[in-house]
Amino acid sequence: MMMSIVSTRTLQLRIKDKHAKIKNQRKDDMHQFSTTLVRKNAAIFVGDVVSAKLVKTKMAKSTLDAGWSSLKTMLEYKSHQAGIVFMEVNEAYSTQTCSCCGSIPASSPKGRAGLGIRAWTCSDCGAAHDRDVNAARNILAAGHRRLAVGISGV
Repeated sequence: MMMSIVSTRTLQLRIKDKHAKIKNQRKDDMHQFSTTLVRKNAAIFVGDVVSAKLVKTKMAKSTLDAGWSSLKTMLEYKSHQAGIVFMEVNEAYSTQTCSCCGSIPASSPKGRAGLGIRAWTCSDCGAAHDRDVNAARNILAAGHRRLAVGISGV
């Protein structure tokens, strides 16, 4: 009986060490990724994703594992230190709005049912879109618009 208690404790310590190693590796990867982004770009625009809201969905584990909030924080402080532009923009309708013509066509993915739709074609202009790439283009355009307004307002 004493042997099983000792081996159980040893296994628990090994598992704890593995989890700590994985956590440190993820943190290091995020630091390297954020540093690379800051070095290679003059401006960084991110969507206003609220991780706490996504945690309440079926994607909870994936959301927490991704560390979106930590990455956004790293990008913000590294951008500030490097003197480059960092802006958080409203990402509402970024996946539904066509990045080519700017309309929200009937063919775009909408609501929770539309989350499974990864590619779609705009019924207004005929442009084919990947959901994530289209959202990234719309977020970039929104950031540029906000930046232009800020510059002209000076």
